[in-house]
Amino acid sequence: MKKQTLSPFVLCLILFFTSTSLVLGQDLPQLTEFNQTRLDYNQQGMLILGSWAVGNMIWGGIGASQTTGETKAFHQMNLYWNSVNLLIAGFGYWQATKETPGTDFWETMKAQQSIEKILLVNTALDVAYMAGGLYLKERGLRTDNERLIGFGKSIILQGAFLLVFDGIMYGFHQIHGKELPSLVQNISLGPTGVYLRMNF
Repeated sequence: MKKQTLSPFVLCLILFFTSTSLVLGQDLPQLTEFNQTRLDYNQQGMLILGSWAVGNMIWGGIGASQTTGETKAFHQMNLYWNSVNLLIAGFGYWQATKETPGTDFWETMKAQQSIEKILLVNTALDVAYMAGGLYLKERGLRTDNERLIGFGKSIILQGAFLLVFDGIMYGFHQIHGKELPSLVQNISLGPTGVYLRMNF
């Protein structure tokens, strides 16, 4: 029976990818700063969202108590909408402060891709909110319903803010994410093992 052997090229590929996986599976201390920056962006973003929410809740509460009709509905929806925003901001801030910046390469990649995907999904939702607000406003105009008009205008405003907010957050995270490949630039095989060149 003929014995099958692996070609040197295939053997090198297997060795390279196995060794690379082992190396990148190790803790890389320089990733701590990278991860901390991501968490700092999240914390600052949640503080901005929370400030917007508190400001709108105060404005909405005062406005709703002093106005009527369409304007009252506008302020009411601002108050309701930002009660939810405040909960999201509080939870997001707590989560960002609770997380410890890790040093594992694959976990870092996963966390970075996750925040970018979440922000892209949020951006699409923001457009949907604005579309829903436009629908409510137009329906209110057709049926002469001041409440719907006010709610619609509020949702358009809140969706527009979130669209800008999520877009800016995505921009910061996306630019930051481009720094990750430069932390692990060259992985090469040598006569005595795998060599990894790091930037510090």
